[in-house]
Amino acid sequence: MSATLSQRERMYRAYQDFFDTGEKKRRWNPFSDIPWEKIKQDTVTEDDAVCLETFCGVELYVPDYTANGLNMTRAIFGAAWFEACWGYEESKHALAYRTYLIESGLRTEEQYADFERKIFSKVWKLPFNTWRQMTCYGALQESATYLIYRTQLEKAKERGNHLLEQIYFLISRDEAAHRGFYQKVLQYELEEDRDGALEDLAHVVFNFGMPGVGLIPEYDDRLKIDGVGISPQHFLQHAVFPLLRAVGTSRSELIKIHRRKQAEEAARAERDAGEPALAVS
Repeated sequence: MSATLSQRERMYRAYQDFFDTGEKKRRWNPFSDIPWEKIKQDTVTEDDAVCLETFCGVELYVPDYTANGLNMTRAIFGAAWFEACWGYEESKHALAYRTYLIESGLRTEEQYADFERKIFSKVWKLPFNTWRQMTCYGALQESATYLIYRTQLEKAKERGNHLLEQIYFLISRDEAAHRGFYQKVLQYELEEDRDGALEDLAHVVFNFGMPGVGLIPEYDDRLKIDGVGISPQHFLQHAVFPLLRAVGTSRSELIKIHRRKQAEEAARAERDAGEPALAVS
């Protein structure tokens, strides 16, 4: 990942602000800041277990996420150290979900261990090739995750599951901060190279998929459980469109860019197909 001096300095400041705010306002301990002694007061179901287990499964790929992210960003302090800090925060989410699953009796330690083995039998790979594209992806993915967890928070609140409500509150707050970081960096990228950044954003929007796709066991069946995923319409209305407004673009502009790129790729493929084969000498 190469960057200008201006980009490096902006990334440093973005990470510095993210870290400082996190230290002052968001830091929490999954063991001492959650009242686990009250866990038996929550009334939970198998649907809750599937949600928690699925969310935990996604978090268990943190070694893959951070390894790929650090390899991509190692030359820029702000970007690389955000990856490290992000991985630390996501690991706490996995700890909270794992503890709740086992302490609530929703899963035995043996059941959880079996699930974990299935998770580690597969490896998460980067869905896009560049840091800027992954910044676009991060902004959208963190938005979607935040929306999912906030929905779970409201459900827990309505049902009087106060411990689960606290867990989703703490985790969704982290996800909102992650979304904010990626959005800030994307705004910097647009200021540096608007046309190129919008092409990347359009590419990511039209090829977006959540990280659990193809990795989490029985993922399609899990999505049938209310709250595991997010509907395409909800994703558009509450993740994509707000991001586009925040960075100063629109759905129509991205559609134009996407169609233009498709036409360019089709024309390139047609030219390549029409070239005569090289003779073998």
